[in-house]
Amino acid sequence: MRVTLAMLFLAALALAQSNPATQPNTNASVPATNASDLTIPAGTKVPVALKHAVSSKGTHEGDGVYAETTFPVVANGRVLIPAGTFVQGRISHIQRGGRIKGRAEVLMHFTTLIYPSGYTVLLPGAVENAPGVDKTSVKDEEGTIRSDSQKSEKIGTVASTAGTGAVVGGLSNGGKGALIGAGVGGAVGTAIAMLTRGNDVKLDAGTTLEIVIQREVPLDASRVPATTRAYSSSQ
Repeated sequence: MRVTLAMLFLAALALAQSNPATQPNTNASVPATNASDLTIPAGTKVPVALKHAVSSKGTHEGDGVYAETTFPVVANGRVLIPAGTFVQGRISHIQRGGRIKGRAEVLMHFTTLIYPSGYTVLLPGAVENAPGVDKTSVKDEEGTIRSDSQKSEKIGTVASTAGTGAVVGGLSNGGKGALIGAGVGGAVGTAIAMLTRGNDVKLDAGTTLEIVIQREVPLDASRVPATTRAYSSSQ
């Protein structure tokens, strides 16, 4: 009886081993998380300061743009971009202000983060805000910095010159002279306004900008400093 039970047990064991459905799946893929991976989320805003001047008058399309982060970017208690990280970009479009119409414009795109270790990360970055640039605004999602309109200033030039002409004409020839003087003065003022270019966009070294990361950027955490300040420009 014992021999029969033993034989039945061995037969059942052999059958189980020959049936793949009863075997544990040691090759199943299990999602794994890598603690060394970090991601800069799309839409992250990064404050930077320019390291050199940029202007619609002296800068050309294709010229490099160099900046440095002024405040650390932190997510979930982990530093993603320390203050003092270098940011590199390029001028994509330059337009000077027109004499009659057309405002000055500067469009730049930021393409690279350079950590102090030399770790380099490619990124798509655009200007979100330009709080450090006077008489300008950011006009579109691409981050074009455009000078404010000078329409009111040019109207003021015409009116002021016309007024001066009227005074001179009035002194020289009475009321009729005042009308002639105003007309001549207005014509001169119009000519001055038409010959004068609009304001240039000028960003001095140290000008502060806010850039936005346009899509997720993966990082290697082992190469990103955990401190909030990675580099001191005074060193």
